[in-house]
Amino acid sequence: MKIIIFTAMKYIVRALKYFVFITLVMTVILLILALAGFVPKDINEMFRNGYDSLWQIGVMFLVVAAIYPRFGFCKRGARVPGDPEQNRAEVVRFMEERGYIVEKEDTESISFRKSSFFGRLTSLLFEDRITFENYLPGYYVEGRARDVARIISGLEYKFRTEE
Repeated sequence: MKIIIFTAMKYIVRALKYFVFITLVMTVILLILALAGFVPKDINEMFRNGYDSLWQIGVMFLVVAAIYPRFGFCKRGARVPGDPEQNRAEVVRFMEERGYIVEKEDTESISFRKSSFFGRLTSLLFEDRITFENYLPGYYVEGRARDVARIISGLEYKFRTEE
């Protein structure tokens, strides 16, 4: 039960972060366009429905933000031959080469974060955590889908064996 609540809370937090992120980006873009003179500065002239458009846009952003964590984050298996305990140092070195540092570590998992503040800030408001969990043929890798895909591809290439 705790895992389900924790997962739901993580999903909600990610959705709220994404909502804030896309709202800020859109606000900055509209502000720049208004200051540059490309669009009127009055909201009633800027949008067809005036101020009513703001809540409509907000609802649209909320829907997109609610869906994004389902497709933007994943947990996938990486086939890494050998004992996970023996490969651990090599995995840490692999992640450090890609700009990650160990956040926390225990016998079953390793969690990494980006090492630079700017890298963490630009990765969807500090959603940069990559977690490795041991499983029989290698690791489960969890995090942002695009980062997970790159990391799994690189790991499997690095640890490939001649068959």
